[in-house]
Amino acid sequence: MESRLYYTIVKIDSLHITYVPIRQGFGEGLREAGEKDPQVVALCADLTDSTKISLFKEKFPDRFFEVGITEQNMSGVASGMAKMGKIPFMASYAMFSPGRNWEQIRTTICYNDVNVKIVGAHAGVSVGPDGGTHQAIEDIALMRVLPRMTVVVPCDAIEAKKATLALAAMNGAAYIRLGREKSAIVTDETTSFEIGKAYTIFDSGVKDSLKKVGIIACGTLVYQAILAAQKLDEEGYEVAVLNVHTIKPLDKESVLSFAKRFGKLVTAEEHQVAGGLGSAVAEYLAENFPVPIKFIGIHDRFGQSGTQEELFKEYKLTAEDVVTATNSF
Repeated sequence: MESRLYYTIVKIDSLHITYVPIRQGFGEGLREAGEKDPQVVALCADLTDSTKISLFKEKFPDRFFEVGITEQNMSGVASGMAKMGKIPFMASYAMFSPGRNWEQIRTTICYNDVNVKIVGAHAGVSVGPDGGTHQAIEDIALMRVLPRMTVVVPCDAIEAKKATLALAAMNGAAYIRLGREKSAIVTDETTSFEIGKAYTIFDSGVKDSLKKVGIIACGTLVYQAILAAQKLDEEGYEVAVLNVHTIKPLDKESVLSFAKRFGKLVTAEEHQVAGGLGSAVAEYLAENFPVPIKFIGIHDRFGQSGTQEELFKEYKLTAEDVVTATNSF
């Protein structure tokens, strides 16, 4: 099988890696999208600085709309703007949008088939001390079930910028998921990005080994997956990491290739295992090429207060947990 190897990380030194908030890449991408297309507009529900939509506001104040803490109303306003030819990006915390306004997104945006981009910031347990009420760990499930909705989960700030530009150029409803804390930069400007096209971000190469595993990850856990893959490579595994930044539409070709090559998979996401990336992978392979799968994610629990490091350990989202899951096959 020929690997779809667009970009390979040979080695990551966790002590010397750069960390940047994923939402920073979104803000920079939206500002650039606004420079390219005057139809791009931005709306926010009283979280302008936190979501980094402030970068667009500073450059284009006449194309920015502060709607206040009214996420449901923001959906309707954005839908109307899209109907008139604008390209609205509407931002809030993921717990509030799509968490609070899911029905309005469903009816005014998806059902009406309009070109609105929903930006869910501060997603996952890495929100940290804000606690379980503010930690959206169900949002991928909420959004991927909606007809006509594209769902993108960038792995770092560089990929978030590329994703934002791609979504601005794409016609149709879309959701982009952003973390709050600084995240490891694992891609660069040369890394390929295309909506709906996953890519191999680490590959040990073909080995004459009985120990094989494919790791399929998204968002912040791509970094953890790479660290795990490096460890497994040292242990003699033939291993690769597939960055599935687009949960919907799922890159079925790449997922199927991974399943056929490795025969065993581990999925990794900062989200409930029910309804997220792992579910999407399992649903497709169950009908086409069933293989054993271990699921790294949150198992039917709410979030809680703590540092990112503490919560990743508590919910078993670390590289060590990926290695443990692999060795349990």
